[in-house]
Amino acid sequence: MDYIRSEAKAAARERFRGLWAATTTPFDDAGRLDEGGLAADMDRLTGELGVDGVFCAGVMSEFWALSGAERHRLVTAVVTAARGKCQVIAHTGHHSVTETIELTQQAEVAGADFAVVINPYYPPADDDGLYDWFAYLCRHVNIGLWLFDTRFAGVSLSLPLIDRLADLENVCGIKVGRDHGRYLEVLSRVGDRILVCEPNEGTWLENMVDHGQRVFMSSAAPYLYQVPGWRPMREYTELALAGNAAGAAEVAVRLEPVRAVADTWLHGPQARRRGSPVPYIKAWAGLLGMSGGPVRPPLSQVPAAELAALAADLEAAGLPSVNAISP
Repeated sequence: MDYIRSEAKAAARERFRGLWAATTTPFDDAGRLDEGGLAADMDRLTGELGVDGVFCAGVMSEFWALSGAERHRLVTAVVTAARGKCQVIAHTGHHSVTETIELTQQAEVAGADFAVVINPYYPPADDDGLYDWFAYLCRHVNIGLWLFDTRFAGVSLSLPLIDRLADLENVCGIKVGRDHGRYLEVLSRVGDRILVCEPNEGTWLENMVDHGQRVFMSSAAPYLYQVPGWRPMREYTELALAGNAAGAAEVAVRLEPVRAVADTWLHGPQARRRGSPVPYIKAWAGLLGMSGGPVRPPLSQVPAAELAALAADLEAAGLPSVNAISP
């Protein structure tokens, strides 16, 4: 980071633009962190896919399954690979505020541009307790912090709490991983003070055109819905940000078949019955030429039959360059 704490909000307004991708954590066959696979993924993201930023060590990265040392190694490796190519926001949340402070300070030293923090998920706490937790964290770190309101945390941050947190000096944004209505409520409440982002490709065009959003922060969509040489999400984003809403809409509609596959495998009722989408995100990414690979327990690997079915659905949707796979 190259700003001071009091400049965090302004720095975020200036720097968060375009497509940010939430990355996975590659593991090798022995279950260890695969830094070679990570470097290759980063090369693809920052090169052929042209992302503007990456969100690392978060839900897509299986942060709960990583040791503190592995989280530090992961963030350091991502920052090294991204330097001079794109910005990095590192997830440093933990239920322990002291552990969160340590992880956040490590990310700052490693060179992350911003940090994002999930709320403490145990024990249950009221708004005053959560505010005190975040305020204590903010006093002990200098980097700009994003809040992360997600169903994975087991509790929804209330609007009054978000309103209070938005006034903390180095809180500069919130990622709202809930429904579109919730995003609009939060945007109306605090959008004048901090950035408010929804990690949903299905509403991204609307959010740019109707709600003045400038950054998609962030999900796996930038590398699941696109491949080198075919980047409709990148294309319609740039058109919309340049004020060409009609042109953006013409491009965005090309993704409808891919969105249908995502509804089946990642977002819809059937997908929710499977549990976490992370194994399927990694499988999908692997089919498109990224590292993909195994997940760590308690998540389960995608069965071979389902992997073959996913590959068939992607090919039927017309997504180019899907790696062939035998059932």
